Amino acid sequence: MSDRPLILVSNDDGIDAKGIRALAAAVSDLGDVVVVAPLEEQSAVGHAITMRTPVRLRSWPFEAADGSGPDIRAFAVTGTPADCVKIAVDKLLDRRPDLVVSGVNHGANTAVNVLYSGTVSAATEGSVLGIPSIAFSLCANGPDLDFRDSTAVARQISRKVLSVGLAPGILLNVNIPAVARGQLQGAMVTRQARARWEEEFVERRDPFDELYYWLSGRFVELDNGANTDLWAISNGFVSITPIDHDLTAHEQLERLDGLRWLDA
Repeated sequence: MSDRPLILVSNDDGIDAKGIRALAAAVSDLGDVVVVAPLEEQSAVGHAITMRTPVRLRSWPFEAADGSGPDIRAFAVTGTPADCVKIAVDKLLDRRPDLVVSGVNHGANTAVNVLYSGTVSAATEGSVLGIPSIAFSLCANGPDLDFRDSTAVARQISRKVLSVGLAPGILLNVNIPAVARGQLQGAMVTRQARARWEEEFVERRDPFDELYYWLSGRFVELDNGANTDLWAISNGFVSITPIDHDLTAHEQLERLDGLRWLDA
């Protein structure tokens, strides 16, 4: 057994995504890296887990994003990001990971999008299991994304967390703005902004005249705070948001406890 930290890498864009290959390469000198990721894209599945069909896995060829360096031990899983972390810890790894990193996601995971994100959910599952965990997202989309700045950020933040740890149950949700190379303004510890999607299902008909629907929507910001993830990203800062998987609104407990909920 190695005395180097063990780092589990996952994502929701799938094991062949450019972002996960860049992330694995970025943290490969910080410890022993194992990649366990979905066989196919699992974006926006949230914290879903597979219960009514078998989960299968297979060894997968995996090398650094630029094709250099040694191959990395990797497995593709026919399941969700949460499945990947669960099965890695329970069946694949010979020891408990010191760190779970997820991403680098192709697109932002800020504000309400955290609830839908498979990238964040892989890290959340790590934190549920008591492992320091981080989700990384690059706030851009497209086939030719440049991950050099985002992976440099991911390496530094991963190294810091390996050094100082995280409080039990807390994970970090890190969003990196898509700015010109070398133009990041720094990093901010932020809170999750308030926002929502105004959505509609667009109705269409297939060649057999059967109805089908595409979900469409508009992202609406509801928060003007200067300490939010959305503000940080729009101003060129890396956003680091601590997240707790305990969804209880603790500040509401006393008020709600004082209400009469049932008639005598």
